[in-house]
Amino acid sequence: MSDVDRAATSNVPDEMFSLSKAASTSLGPRLGRLKLPNRNHIETPHYLGVTSRGVIPHLTPDSLSAHTSISGVYVGLEDFIERPSPPLYQYRPPPQTHDSSSLRAFTALPHSALCILGARRTPPVAAPAANSNTDETVSVCTAVGFKSLRADEYAPAVEKLGADIVVGLGDIPYGRKLGSKRIEKGTDRMINWMTEHVALRREIEQEATAGLGSKQARFFAPLLPVSCANQRFYVETLTDELKGSVDGLAIYDTLTLQDMPAQLAHLSRLAFTTPATPHDVLHQVALGLDLLTIPFITAATDAGIALDFSFPASARLNADSGTEDSQSSSPKPLGTDMWSPSHSTSLTPLAENCTCYACTNHHCAYIQHLLVAKEMLGWVLLQIHNHHILDRFFDGIRKTIGDGTFEMERESFARAYEKDLPEKTGQGPRVRGYQFKSEGPGEPKKNTPNFKPFEDGKTLNDGKEVLADSALPRADADAVEMEKTGFAERTG
Repeated sequence: MSDVDRAATSNVPDEMFSLSKAASTSLGPRLGRLKLPNRNHIETPHYLGVTSRGVIPHLTPDSLSAHTSISGVYVGLEDFIERPSPPLYQYRPPPQTHDSSSLRAFTALPHSALCILGARRTPPVAAPAANSNTDETVSVCTAVGFKSLRADEYAPAVEKLGADIVVGLGDIPYGRKLGSKRIEKGTDRMINWMTEHVALRREIEQEATAGLGSKQARFFAPLLPVSCANQRFYVETLTDELKGSVDGLAIYDTLTLQDMPAQLAHLSRLAFTTPATPHDVLHQVALGLDLLTIPFITAATDAGIALDFSFPASARLNADSGTEDSQSSSPKPLGTDMWSPSHSTSLTPLAENCTCYACTNHHCAYIQHLLVAKEMLGWVLLQIHNHHILDRFFDGIRKTIGDGTFEMERESFARAYEKDLPEKTGQGPRVRGYQFKSEGPGEPKKNTPNFKPFEDGKTLNDGKEVLADSALPRADADAVEMEKTGFAERTG
């Protein structure tokens, strides 16, 4: 990579994002730093914590601060607007808080963590209607079902909530491919929405300059999940009319990176591409993404899987995978299924040489017991461990990019580890309605009941328990008759 690497700097005001190493072409891994006042400086490429209703699942704010190194989170507005008048909009933080961000105070997010706010959660639940978005609205999934979010309501709302970075409203057809007419329609909508949003931001900026408003969030513009050539009129709007008003880009498909114009190359790239495995993460980093949202971390935690991989892969794994004598040996799994009874007596940590809170204070047997007993602490410890594994993973990614060995190590990683995460075998926490899409009438329940009613009047719980045979006494029965029917027994 040394022949194509070059130093680069950002043109974003106040150097919110700067590149220290980037490929000479639009595609290629790059090193950068994203920094905002009073927030953690994030070395990129890196990942953001994915929240549900404003918090990372299984982690309380004190656990997030004390036992993880998560430096930033992504929050979806749809998690808070199920009511006609959302409480988040009326909430005002107490005067003793560090800053005036109502969103940060409402979710109890640590002061140092970067907060990025967008319209939809990630991964989003696809809308039931094929053409759910209109020229004025987009369809969002709230806690009580789908509703329409107006573009002229979204822009002023997110600007007032006090996030560090705001993602503009995009006409993104989640789960569906775009035809030529749909691309044209989406391009027109996003040109109008971005132009109106930037005009509002300029008004707010003038008020802030005059001392009448608070500090303004940075602004990331979304791009349609198609090539830049197919949305060229929208891209031209970003590079011409809105030049200097966009601080970063929200990417929904890696196809967009293939022909990105040089005028946008210096901007930070936030990915909503939902990688399913660490191999997908490496592939997307190789294409030049800076910040990634990675849903499989929490998915693995819910499944009771302790992630166990490192980058670059250890020398032992590389040697075992690359020698002819070890062709019969299979690659190492990407994680460990903690539901397996084999862990019930294991006193080893979740991953070898792991220094996270879970591995330094507990062992596999304890965590396996917590999962079987349905104790919440089991998933808390797994979530802490899994995020720590991703922290080390991205540390290795940045080091190899700096050393110029990223592509070589990526190939070694592909040989050393299996392609997919282990399959889920146990029952995880209860699934909430905003986490899945209903497919229609007659579908089975997402959460299996812990107890089943008796079917034949006597047996219940799959025949494991039997009701006692006894006749009900009459309403006017005396003690002697009740004793005969077995309803009661005389003790004295």
